[in-house]
Amino acid sequence: MFPHSFTRRALLGLGLSLGLLAALPVQAETQLRIGYQKSSTLISLLKSQGTLEQALAGQDIRISWHEFASGQPLLEALNVGNIDLSADVADTVPVFAQAAGAQLTYFAQEAPSPAAQAIIVRNDSPLHRLSELKGKKVAVTKAAGSHYLLLAALAKAGLQFSDIQPAYLTPADGRAAFENGKVDAWVTWEPFLSSAQRQLPTRTLADGQQLASYQRYYLTSNAFAKAHPQVLQVVFSELVKTGEWLRAHPAEAAKVLGPLWGNLDPAIVQQANQRRSYQVRAVQAANLGEQQKIADAFFAEGLLPKAVDASQVAIWQPAVNHGQ
Repeated sequence: MFPHSFTRRALLGLGLSLGLLAALPVQAETQLRIGYQKSSTLISLLKSQGTLEQALAGQDIRISWHEFASGQPLLEALNVGNIDLSADVADTVPVFAQAAGAQLTYFAQEAPSPAAQAIIVRNDSPLHRLSELKGKKVAVTKAAGSHYLLLAALAKAGLQFSDIQPAYLTPADGRAAFENGKVDAWVTWEPFLSSAQRQLPTRTLADGQQLASYQRYYLTSNAFAKAHPQVLQVVFSELVKTGEWLRAHPAEAAKVLGPLWGNLDPAIVQQANQRRSYQVRAVQAANLGEQQKIADAFFAEGLLPKAVDASQVAIWQPAVNHGQ
């Protein structure tokens, strides 16, 4: 038995010490769950090379990677808290997310790449002009950048969206439907576009030139942006550097990306990458004019449940403003 004095005083002191220790905050590991698509080139490079893990070493960050078939489910996952950060999605996708009431923050964008998406037909198709799409079945991925390209192209031809038969398909399903003659035309983006053009006999009715500038946005949740700005700063800086590296080393980048894109021929990958700017820059509220055009076009066609003010979004700004 311990002496009475030890039991009373020492144990009381020990209990107080343990209580104080229990009250101290535990330094929890920060989880960074990144969602991406097959076309998320820069994020795919960072993932394959372990660059983000290296850059965030010392910040007690645990990264996990989650692939999605297209941008819409990717942002849905971000909105409900299943991921923390979205790799680049087409400019249309955040507009649909806004209409659904999502609380998302823009933290970076890629400069315009209008040639990186197009409306194509098979080489033996009787269609040669956009106006001839009237009444035809067109494969398109809902809410993707190619969806807006289709709207803009139809408007240029004097048609409305209701004048065609849309087939809402993922890129993989769209390729299959196009290849098997189940649709009359397909609207898609890189690297699916270059893959079809080099592997199948196709013709291009229109790309995004003078129709849709195709800017891709990186997003996070409002909560993550407020809680972890230092993490976003690292991610932003690494995206800028990776974009610069890709532009300076196109052949080497193609060899890395080919296996990640279903073992695509490096020549296809290189062609696809030549059509993307990969110039990562900060998002400026004053430059969201095309986002408003996109929102207005979808609402006018009844494809959005309500009108959207594209300027009513949260924008995170990097401390070091690269890419301008």
